[in-house]
Amino acid sequence: MRVYNFAAGPSTLPLDVLEEAQRDFLDYNGTGMSITEMSHRSKAFMAVNEEAQALLRELMNISEEYAVLFVQGGATQQFAAVPLNLMVSGKADYIVTGNFAGKAQEEAAKYGDAAIVASSKDKNFTYIPDMKTVKFRENADYVHITTNNTIFGTRYTTLPETDAPLVADMSSNILSEVVDVNRFGLIYAGAQKNIAPAGVTIVIAKRSLLGKHKAFCPIMLRYDIQDKNNSLYNTPPCFAIYMAMLVLRRLKKLGGVKAMQEVNEYKAKILYDFIDSSALFQNNVNKADRSLMNVPFVTGSEELDAKFVKEATENGLVSLKGHRLVGGMRASIYNAMPVEGVKTLVAFMKKFELENK
Repeated sequence: MRVYNFAAGPSTLPLDVLEEAQRDFLDYNGTGMSITEMSHRSKAFMAVNEEAQALLRELMNISEEYAVLFVQGGATQQFAAVPLNLMVSGKADYIVTGNFAGKAQEEAAKYGDAAIVASSKDKNFTYIPDMKTVKFRENADYVHITTNNTIFGTRYTTLPETDAPLVADMSSNILSEVVDVNRFGLIYAGAQKNIAPAGVTIVIAKRSLLGKHKAFCPIMLRYDIQDKNNSLYNTPPCFAIYMAMLVLRRLKKLGGVKAMQEVNEYKAKILYDFIDSSALFQNNVNKADRSLMNVPFVTGSEELDAKFVKEATENGLVSLKGHRLVGGMRASIYNAMPVEGVKTLVAFMKKFELENK
């Protein structure tokens, strides 16, 4: 029996995509072999690579001014790749709104002056700093943000206005809402939340920023090399790219990112509306900054939280335990989570509340 998987990542994938991959697994497109077996230089895989890239460009309206790369190492590897490629003069500004934003800044500090120009740590990352009050430094090479905070359940609704290129980790909300790519110098995202299984990371980089890397930047982390080789400098994560292609095809059929945003807003409203009306559950995030993708909530009792997670699991609602930095519960309701999954969760929460007054 399929369960509703609320994991933060690797996360749930669309059932119809999994079924298509199952049908293709032994014989992809009449090649007589699995996508996991074929050469990344083969015509069959190169066509997959090209289609995945083209679909992403179409869905996010990405112009040829930008390179679209499929790389490895997760978003965490990009914490180092970004400063190694972009920190030309040696300084960059970071806004720290959560655990991963903090790790990105800590990694960048190894390669230059990575200043924290704003942070929400003072209130345990339950809000996004007011972008109008943030003071950026002159001549910074870039400004780095994390657009959605997986652990703490916040998101940017207003982007900072900066003279420096804006760099964004969009791992947990890429393709969930409409984004103007032209506002950014570089976007990166681990694909294992909204796009594909773990293994592939997407980088969307303005080509005018490439080729200015530090001399000691490892060749595998150089964006210009990946761009020149169409992400095929070495063997890429072929299966994950193939799965990304299937997910992107599906998203296009569903009406694209705008249509998906409407569904995501509807799902989030169902869950937040119940939590706000509940006498038992609460969400501690500033309402204006609440994530559409990751919804943390608590009962106020560690014992009751543990009971909720256990009974939810027994009822086919899995991976709801909150991150250790927050505790309680967290429902990750990415693109692939159906509306019915959120409604089933809310129905269980109502039942649990009645039984645990």
